[in-house]
Amino acid sequence: MGRPSCPERPLPPPSCGKRRGWILAGVVILSLALLTFPRLRPSSGLAPGLARHLFDCDEHDTQTPPYGQFPAAGDPFRFRPCTGTTVIPPLNDSAAEQTWAARFDPNPDHWSWGPPQDGQNGTAGHDTYAGRHIYLCGYLDVPLDYTNTSDSHIARIAVTKLQVSGLSRANDAANSSAGRKSERTIVVKPGSPGGSGTWYMYDGTLYLEIADAMNEALMRACWERHGDLGRFVGTGLVARDLEQIRMALGEDELTGYLVSYGTGIGQTYASMFPDSVGRLILDGTEYVRDHRLRGGVGWTALDNGTDAWHDGFLGECVNAGPEYCALAKPREEDKPVTLSDLETRMETLLASLLARPIPGYLASSGPTLVTYSALIDAIYAAMYNARNWPGLAQALYELEAGNSTLAASLLESSFWAYNPESPPSSIPAPVVNIELGRLVICADSHDDTSGPDDLDWWGSLWANMTSKSWIAGNSRFYEVVPCRHFSTYWPQPVGIYRGALDQNLKHPVLLIAETYDPATPLRNGRRLLHEMGANARLIVHHGYGHASKDTSSCTERIARAYILDGVVPDEPETDCYADEKPYLYGVKKDVAAVEGNLGSLQQHPTELFFGNPGL
Repeated sequence: MGRPSCPERPLPPPSCGKRRGWILAGVVILSLALLTFPRLRPSSGLAPGLARHLFDCDEHDTQTPPYGQFPAAGDPFRFRPCTGTTVIPPLNDSAAEQTWAARFDPNPDHWSWGPPQDGQNGTAGHDTYAGRHIYLCGYLDVPLDYTNTSDSHIARIAVTKLQVSGLSRANDAANSSAGRKSERTIVVKPGSPGGSGTWYMYDGTLYLEIADAMNEALMRACWERHGDLGRFVGTGLVARDLEQIRMALGEDELTGYLVSYGTGIGQTYASMFPDSVGRLILDGTEYVRDHRLRGGVGWTALDNGTDAWHDGFLGECVNAGPEYCALAKPREEDKPVTLSDLETRMETLLASLLARPIPGYLASSGPTLVTYSALIDAIYAAMYNARNWPGLAQALYELEAGNSTLAASLLESSFWAYNPESPPSSIPAPVVNIELGRLVICADSHDDTSGPDDLDWWGSLWANMTSKSWIAGNSRFYEVVPCRHFSTYWPQPVGIYRGALDQNLKHPVLLIAETYDPATPLRNGRRLLHEMGANARLIVHHGYGHASKDTSSCTERIARAYILDGVVPDEPETDCYADEKPYLYGVKKDVAAVEGNLGSLQQHPTELFFGNPGL
């Protein structure tokens, strides 16, 4: 989490060898999760200033690796093929670039190869990797404090790209189209500042005084270990990081796909750098003004959680029937399950857990308990992705009968994974940093003095949030309550943006907001659209889950036309509907007829964010 000073970087080696371009398709901001985006239209040549040397040279080398040397001379991101052991150099490494270069593994069998390009089978002669996408890992050093040019401290941003054009072999570099740059570079930013959201389970005995003491200890520990770091993590500085990435890419404008918390970064970026804005998609739209309010990240996110549970998890279960949803199986013979019955059954189950947790046993960890608070957290987390609902439904069905094994297993595992089309397992896992996420939230809201900042105020907020949403209230509250102690250690964060969001942009921004999103309600997108006016268009995505996970060919068609051709809908709002229903994914394809005639929409492969609960 720390950002200590870094010595002056050594100059890169002199350039040599064959020249190739590249495409950046995934970015890790402050060590957040990785993400890719679908393949773009290839360009006929290299854009000025974007060509990079793929192969390095060394007069002492006796044999060139099959795909040349990495990193390329002059590459600002120092990209090299990702492997299962890829780790960027720490900030205290005085020879970071040499360390990074020395860790290059020249064996392509160890690299993280993706699927073949469209229309290719992945083979060409004896080259089993021809035509396959390649994941490349690198990093970019940026100023820690953009407001103080005399401060030499840096932050190191981990970066991953999916190079859809693959790699050319060293003996065929001049004739191959592999490695060439696509028409546009897409920067992708997932959500959740610092990592996962609901970060610890409560056992029903965690009172606010105890939580407050723990948060005080957390902030004190961050201060003792990292000193001034908390001043330099606000969204305004992250937006500046994004501009540094655009400049390093050598592109006139930023094209991006930003999700959840990333949409807050996108709004801030568009307001701070309006002349740099290209085609930006903000999916799972926050309204960044909420982040300026004490506790705003929490209490402004509670609109849809209960509806997603009632209409979605329970209602769609009944609609799908017992063949596809375990909870739709009748507990009494020959009596069909109704939504009212199922809701009563779940209320009874949860009430029993309040009275007494259900014991269980797992071979991996021994004795365990299924508690009310832990199960509520799991239910809220499940609202982020409806594809997880069948598993949760089975666990609750078994828990009703006293069998806690599956429920206990789910509580000890993670529902959430980045999984666009199952990328190679050798890609290094992102670092999840809970404390960093808290610092970002607190820095963005540090100057809200609209009311008292005492424990009574926070206790009232807790009561109000849990009263409004029994599913999301606790989880969202514990996202923000550490902020009570933030200003004790970092009273003046740097680079916080407080301006308007209605700048005139080169291109309209495309917003996507979901009707049943448990974290970023539809009203966020509508409020942002109202402020941005003609500088934005909104897709109202009718589906379940956080961001547009509930796949809609309508949404994808509009998003692709926007990214590839710059085309936006004529109307401020466009309604799109999910192609399928929960519990029936891959089973029934007739949802378009049920929801309304959407026309014969072209189907596209989906590579969208499967993010972490939190923001």
